[in-house]
Amino acid sequence: MDGLVEFRTGDGAVVAVEAVEERSGSRLVSRGDGAVRATHTFEGALDGVRAAAESALRVFRDGSLRPDGVEIEFGVKLAAETGAFIAKGTAEGHLVVKLTWSPDTSGASSTS
Repeated sequence: MDGLVEFRTGDGAVVAVEAVEERSGSRLVSRGDGAVRATHTFEGALDGVRAAAESALRVFRDGSLRPDGVEIEFGVKLAAETGAFIAKGTAEGHLVVKLTWSPDTSGASSTS
């Protein structure tokens, strides 16, 4: 385990997460209990991830495919200084996209 980082939410709750060690060359000093206080709120740390998800959804919803459902999955890592970032699975970023289509029942012909 690399360590714990404490993020505060907008309503003041504390979210402790296992964090990755940052490669910036600087090391954060932990409090006496081993946790490091993050420089961002929890919501602020996730802003970039939310923007990435919104952008990916736009790509798949606005194209010619027009799926009924879009599911996007990616791993997120949290760091005390940089906030959240999309985790790599191997040498590349990890991203799973699932598109679904339902059978079209509105175009079924009806006989009377």
